[in-house]
Amino acid sequence: MTTLNSVDENSATFTTSVPTSPTKVIKKTTKIIDTEYGYVNVYIYGDLKEKEKRAIFLTVHDIGTNHNSFVDFVQNPCMSQIAERSIFIHLDLPGQENDAQLYEGAYPTIQELGENLVPRVLDDLKIPLVVGFGEGAGANVLVRFALKHPQRCLGLVLIHLVSAGVGMLEKLKETFKSGKRRPSEAFQAPESVIALHRFGQIEEEGLESEIKNRVCTLHPLNLRKYVEAYMNRKDISDKLGELKVDCLLISGGKSPYASGVANLYSKMDRTKASYVKFDDVVDVLNEAPSKLAQSMLLFVKGLGFLTSLTYPGLDRQRTLSNASQGSGDSPSSKTLGAIGRRKSMQDYDRPRLHSLTSQKIN
Repeated sequence: MTTLNSVDENSATFTTSVPTSPTKVIKKTTKIIDTEYGYVNVYIYGDLKEKEKRAIFLTVHDIGTNHNSFVDFVQNPCMSQIAERSIFIHLDLPGQENDAQLYEGAYPTIQELGENLVPRVLDDLKIPLVVGFGEGAGANVLVRFALKHPQRCLGLVLIHLVSAGVGMLEKLKETFKSGKRRPSEAFQAPESVIALHRFGQIEEEGLESEIKNRVCTLHPLNLRKYVEAYMNRKDISDKLGELKVDCLLISGGKSPYASGVANLYSKMDRTKASYVKFDDVVDVLNEAPSKLAQSMLLFVKGLGFLTSLTYPGLDRQRTLSNASQGSGDSPSSKTLGAIGRRKSMQDYDRPRLHSLTSQKIN
């Protein structure tokens, strides 16, 4: 249960504490930051006074949700050890916070959100370097941030990153262009659009009601602005080979974006990019939190953080990894492959990531 500890009205900062285990409590701070695109909310899990010795994650959410999707994941028991040793900064993009007021004026483009808004938030918090963690549209924002400001991004964990021209919303956009449907008609039921985006269909019984529960706290017109910004983004797939930071691409095997993520991975520098696919999964954050936590931990270990932290099952997977490498198994092996190979103490001291293999995890 969260208890209010203090409120600083001058800096618009609200501090609370969140229990993660019977013995550990994580400090939670909510801060409202003034930017050129209006006020935005950030939710800090962890103590920024310890930022010099902790991994700092910046999360950016998909359309149809906000920071809550990442809060739920970070507070999952499978993430408790990682959360206790890290700092998570959850960003609500303009107008996407719970019970927001109508966002006035033109909404920022996806390019502007990544190149201008994200560094503005980090400047306010006096954070020089982060690991970006995004989903869908949020993943697209973070890629643009990393391309423009590589010196401020240590690595990227990206769920369902796709280029323009791939995905359900792009099909919807083509329908608009063909004149078969007016854009305004698609937003009469926001849950239908979000279901189409996240799951690739809206016919499944109960699916719309599930999405409706997710978007009920969002301002419908603000949501529409974010959707349109994402639909109108410029394609940057030809620039992904220029990424200077380590990147872990993740998709669900049953997601409508799985092939799109694999396609982007094929265009990236294999010494910096890795790809993990979770079989029989659509919504990675909600359906496969333990597998995601495991992959994130191994990725961050390669960056030089959380190197002493263990995770149930990793020793066995490392053994399988070593065996598969010795026998010449292909990169599509269902073991963790190079992501879990053993490292020397000298390796642990290097804040660099060895290349992970393309893989799928059941």
